[in-house]
Amino acid sequence: MSDRVFIFDTTLRDGEQALAASLTVKEKLQIAMALERLGVDIMEVGFPVSSPGDFESVQTIARTIKNSRVCALSRALEKDIDAAAQALSVADQFRIHTFISTSNIHVQSKLKRSFDQVLEMAVGAVKYARRFTDDVEFSCEDAGRTPIDNLCRMVEAAIEAGARTINIPDTVGYTIPSEFGGIIQTLFNRVPNIDQAVISVHCHDDLGLSVANSIMAVQQGARQIECTINGIGERAGNCSLEEIAMILATRKDILGLETGIKAQEIHRTSSMVSQLCNMPIQANKAIVGANAFTHSSGIHQDGMLKAQNTYEIMTPESIGLNRNHLNMTSRSGRHVIKHRMEQMGYSEQDYSLDQLYDAFLKLADKKGQVFDYDLEALVYMEGRAAADDHFQLQQLVVQSDSTEGMATATVRIEAAGEVVTEAATGNGPVDAAYKAIARASGQSVDICSYKLSAKGEGQNALGQVDITAQYQGRNFHGVGLATDVVEASAAALVHVMNLIQRADQVADHKQKIQQRKELGGV
Repeated sequence: MSDRVFIFDTTLRDGEQALAASLTVKEKLQIAMALERLGVDIMEVGFPVSSPGDFESVQTIARTIKNSRVCALSRALEKDIDAAAQALSVADQFRIHTFISTSNIHVQSKLKRSFDQVLEMAVGAVKYARRFTDDVEFSCEDAGRTPIDNLCRMVEAAIEAGARTINIPDTVGYTIPSEFGGIIQTLFNRVPNIDQAVISVHCHDDLGLSVANSIMAVQQGARQIECTINGIGERAGNCSLEEIAMILATRKDILGLETGIKAQEIHRTSSMVSQLCNMPIQANKAIVGANAFTHSSGIHQDGMLKAQNTYEIMTPESIGLNRNHLNMTSRSGRHVIKHRMEQMGYSEQDYSLDQLYDAFLKLADKKGQVFDYDLEALVYMEGRAAADDHFQLQQLVVQSDSTEGMATATVRIEAAGEVVTEAATGNGPVDAAYKAIARASGQSVDICSYKLSAKGEGQNALGQVDITAQYQGRNFHGVGLATDVVEASAAALVHVMNLIQRADQVADHKQKIQQRKELGGV
């Protein structure tokens, strides 16, 4: 049996569906390109039949990605498979991933069918998907709670129908490692054609066992692990890619397995996903948490000074967490910025040096010294305020009366070439700024959440504001970054306004297409 474990990343499907606000096509493509650099074998990038936006993002990513195989999800329905095949058809190579529930509770309560009927649907779906590609994956949803006899029947039938990857998900995170390992072992012992497929596992973290279950599964013969960056996903999340990659790399002496993951890309990819998805990483998160390579105890610090491996089983550099040795100030030239970006693993195609350098100079003038994490924050924000945005915030002036707790804000906004100036009062500077922006833009939203975080250290750290705003029943995620908190807050709201404007344009375009169809193409 091969010692190579395939990494199937589902950050853009299972992970994205659990976010408070959907990612834009551009943001999904940015993450997909990072996953490709990271070295994932297969990336599941969406559920095309679910919405026109998801179809577009899957198609855009499929057209762009060359070094990883792009995959899309479908239920065991022909219309789902058609949508997946159409979206993926622009790719050099692709996989269709179809699934159906197999546990008694799902079959009886959700599908309201007999197991034989479900088996027939699964076989039909796999055969239909094989019309479009020979790379078909089939998942037995809720396999962890499926009677083993039924699971063996389903796996054998799906392989016979043409599935070349069989996924065994612990969909609700219910099993414990010995139990889940036993399921995989039984499949290898009882399914006669199992050597014709790669066995995959997709474990959820409801009991905190997703990584342990996945490791146990590969010890029993599974050779694909489905996971997400930072473990994001439904409910308590998915199996964490970075933990799987570093366990297999660090304990190769015991496990004897390897992946194609480029570990030096882990930190950067993790930070990008956290930033774009508005999902902070807990400080004590394994591998990528802020404290993962921090030593506070005096005993630990003494040991580290004597030998680094006394308290570190891996180095920060092994996951791409580099230390800054060059001081970057407003006197630094473009070559220094380009050099630092190269050291952090960024290529010239990942960002615009001109835009980054301009933003760097503005930031350096405000805070003096700029650090690696500042540059990365500026890169992640690049394109948030694009030149073609409908709304551009030109000026923000705020005056506060600390004794009364009131503030006045004046904003000047350019909207499609027209400049509008408005003022408003509010309970504090941010509230006043938001009211003024609402007046100037003519758009009113409900702020569902407001979060302020520091990007960096010290009193001159960049402040990042993340807001989730609701407009006509949809959630939109806005981000602002500045050394001034009120300025960052205003930028986040303007970002939301532009996302709403684009969503309205898409809706208008779809309506016109529908009207043309109804008129017979006239």
